[in-house]
Amino acid sequence: MKFLEYTPLDRLNDFFSHLNLGERTIKGCLEAYSCKHTGLDKKLSLSLENEILDYLVKSSDTDCSSPAESLLSRSSRKTLIYLVLTLYHLYPDYDFSAINAHQFFTEETWDSFKQIFDTYMVEASKEWTETYEGSSLLDTLYKALDEVVGLAECEIYGYNPDPDTDPFPERGAVWSFNFFFYNRKLKRVVTFRICCLSNLVTDGFIMDELRYEEDGEIFDVMDM
Repeated sequence: MKFLEYTPLDRLNDFFSHLNLGERTIKGCLEAYSCKHTGLDKKLSLSLENEILDYLVKSSDTDCSSPAESLLSRSSRKTLIYLVLTLYHLYPDYDFSAINAHQFFTEETWDSFKQIFDTYMVEASKEWTETYEGSSLLDTLYKALDEVVGLAECEIYGYNPDPDTDPFPERGAVWSFNFFFYNRKLKRVVTFRICCLSNLVTDGFIMDELRYEEDGEIFDVMDM
């Protein structure tokens, strides 16, 4: 996997870097990766493949809705490996299990993604329109993704781990989403991570930290 720089994503990343909306702040990031294996990726890919195959051998569940069923085809396993490798590059300090991660991936369509976006990004979209003189945030996002990864040929996945296994929790998070736009032919994936933070919680945390530091200074003076 190799990080790819694309100008169409830059303006969106600048906008999503720290969007303060009063009581809430939205933070997001779009990153593009080539799915061609390099160095450590080859070893990790083989390890993930073996993990999946071991799981399939041990699994006796024949229910079509079971994780094992959807991993029987080689192309499905390959896709999962690419997605997990992308997670490794996004969060190098976290050890992902292919089987555990698989349970939190959901297949999406552009329409389902748009529905989520329209529901949660109303204020952000208004801010974008005011900042960029009437242009649509969703249309701009669509054009950027299409230019980088070719949406017509993309598979879209959401990654929504439960709180106990979430490798990237944010203090004060109200909601968060992680999307992967994967093009098999191009062997390229674009990730879109977006979360909403409560400024009341984060500001309270900062105040607590300041009070803690002040208390520490007082005790240091008393010890002198």
